[in-house]
Amino acid sequence: QCPTRDQGARSLGRLQTGGAAPTQGARESVRYNDPLRAQDYRPADAMTIAHLAANYERLTMNIEQARFNMIEQQIRPWNVLNQHVLDLLAQTPREMFVPESFRSLAFSDANIPIGHGQTMMSPKMEARLLQSLDVQAGDEALEVGTGSGYLTALLARSCKHVLSVEIIGELSQQAGGTLTRQGITNLALEVGDGVRGWPQCAPYDVIAVTGSVYRLDTHLQQQLRIGGRLFAIVGEEPVMEARLITRVDEDEWSNEDLFETSLAPLIGAEPPKRFIL
Repeated sequence: QCPTRDQGARSLGRLQTGGAAPTQGARESVRYNDPLRAQDYRPADAMTIAHLAANYERLTMNIEQARFNMIEQQIRPWNVLNQHVLDLLAQTPREMFVPESFRSLAFSDANIPIGHGQTMMSPKMEARLLQSLDVQAGDEALEVGTGSGYLTALLARSCKHVLSVEIIGELSQQAGGTLTRQGITNLALEVGDGVRGWPQCAPYDVIAVTGSVYRLDTHLQQQLRIGGRLFAIVGEEPVMEARLITRVDEDEWSNEDLFETSLAPLIGAEPPKRFIL
């Protein structure tokens, strides 16, 4: 069943607050919830609180500098010049979508592991995808492969509604929790196999495929509206093509190969195994 887009997204799960608040005057240990979850905060004197505040400011400044460097040193040089995309990357906290054990790598030019053998796209790949799709405020988008939820957030902050499909239930649940904490509601998450799209909610203005596919299933492009755009990385190691498909008429699509790259395959879209004698 397709979520009703005009009614907003369905619930992505209740954020657990950890029970009742401590009574007044209690000296219970409370988690100091800065972006890096660096330490515990225990109620103390004004000097300690001032030290913690200064430490928090230093950590925040380091994060913002790393985010700035990511944009200026990785993304702009990769020919991403769309100001909306650059602003979106500056304003969306990538570090919140990265597993805590890899948070120090949140802004690195790397495919960060997120569990279950899956990885995040590199920041520059996410940026090129968004720029290529030219997402508009009124668009309805399909994302194949929710992963960490970071690209889901970028899409949701660019368009009217996102339906994101993830084959691994635990990843979908984790992404849903993060998206909820970020206050992003114009989306719905589904657990299932999206390699052939999600036809029950078609058509879409935008389709983003977040893992590579050996061959692109034609069912995906059939789910585009006229004028709709599909981004996918097609082929196998060592060289794959980032491809943009646009539906120009009821029975006509244009194909544009954008650049060569490499990306881990979607589950169910891997190249066939070859036997070497």
